[in-house]
Amino acid sequence: MRESLWKSVLQLRQNSPLVHNITNYVVMNNTANALLAAGASPIMAHAHAEIEEMVSICGATVINIGTLDEYWIESMYKAAAKAQQLGKPWVLDPVGAGASNLRNTTVAQLLKYKPTVIRGNASEIMALANAGGQTKGVDSTHQSVEAVASAKWFNENTGAVVCISGATDVIVSANQKILIDNGDVMMTKVTGLGCIATALIGAFVASEPDNATEATAAAMALLGIAGEIAVQKAEGPGSLQMHLLDKLYNITEDEFNTYLKVTIEND
Repeated sequence: MRESLWKSVLQLRQNSPLVHNITNYVVMNNTANALLAAGASPIMAHAHAEIEEMVSICGATVINIGTLDEYWIESMYKAAAKAQQLGKPWVLDPVGAGASNLRNTTVAQLLKYKPTVIRGNASEIMALANAGGQTKGVDSTHQSVEAVASAKWFNENTGAVVCISGATDVIVSANQKILIDNGDVMMTKVTGLGCIATALIGAFVASEPDNATEATAAAMALLGIAGEIAVQKAEGPGSLQMHLLDKLYNITEDEFNTYLKVTIEND
């Protein structure tokens, strides 16, 4: 898998896919810059009048529920429905699922449109599956391994690849788990890196629409490794953001393979 994950990084740079994002306004700028640095081309659009056109021209759509309101919710429904109609991949980030009725009802409706990939922290995934998970803001209060049962339920019932992010990122698909042990604790001090992870998954899935599992693994590995390397130069969370963008842009094959910590478990 090591070789194929790096090939995915190169393929993303070569394909430069258009990625449509309906994401929260806290992270829009960082998300767009991270997509550009990795090699994709971001579009941030949520106007009702153009949403279906945007989904049609882009390789994938990313829907992030971080900052909800009624207008944006309708945009998300329109985008997800159009992606499903066209058979295009789309990625769901259920930020803060379980924290409010608004988030729960919005996510419940979005799930009807069959996301290709779902990425969230353990609490969000557990809440999403009504498995007793509780959210504390948008931070995870559970370990990623605790949410595997919920992720398996989602995969079996919706077909979605499920990525549980945490100290160990766990990617669950049919009869397989991929564990990625990259990243650094300082990354938790920068807002929106989980949102960036979801956007990168969208980019990789757009580049490799027929292999969502490996695309998701490549996205999580790239971000984790870039973060590990960036931390070595950073003096704190502020400079970490700068060095992270640089490393997403200029990471080498040697760096990727040297730092990559990946385990595959077949069920």
